[in-house]
Amino acid sequence: MNQDKDELIRSILKTRARALAKEPEKTGVNRQFLDVIEFRLASETYGVESKYIREVYPLKDFTPLPGTPSFVLGLANVRGQILSVIDLKKFFNIPAKGLGELNKIIIVRNELMEFGILADAITGTHRVMLEDIQESPPTVSGIGADYLKGVTKELMAVLDTEKILNDPKIIVNQHEK
Repeated sequence: MNQDKDELIRSILKTRARALAKEPEKTGVNRQFLDVIEFRLASETYGVESKYIREVYPLKDFTPLPGTPSFVLGLANVRGQILSVIDLKKFFNIPAKGLGELNKIIIVRNELMEFGILADAITGTHRVMLEDIQESPPTVSGIGADYLKGVTKELMAVLDTEKILNDPKIIVNQHEK
C-alpha cells in the first residue's frame, strides 16, 4: 500500500514539476510598462520615467544664479558635482508654495544633458502600462502640455523627460548675444 502511495505522490510531483517548467503562454498582447518615480508639484502629481533618473537627493542648499530665467532655481552640490536645478512649477506656470524640508532634487539625465528637477515631495514608484496612459486632456494648456506623455487613470501626469532634457529653452547659454 505504501508503494502505491509513494508512486502516486511521485506522479503528482512530476506532473506539477512539468507544469511549472513550462514557459508561460503568450497572451498575444505585448504589454509594455513604464517604471516611474511619482512626485508632487504643488497640488499636482507627476511622474518621471526611472530610466532617466540618476538619483533622488534631498535639497539641502543651493546657490541662486543671477541673470538666469526664473525657472532656474540655482546650482546645487550633489556629492561634489555641481548641477543646475530647474523649478518646473515656474517653468509650467504652476502656483508655488515655497521651499520646505520635504523638497527633493530628482536628477535626470540622458547622453547629452544632466540637471536636477525640484520636487515638493516624492510619493513613490509605480509601474504604469503604456496602454493606460491617456492623451493629455484639452483642459491642460500652457507650456506644460508640450512636455506631457499623457495622464494615467490615477491623474498622474507622466512627463516626457526626453523632451525636457533636449529642449533648448531649458539650456541657458551664456554666450548668446
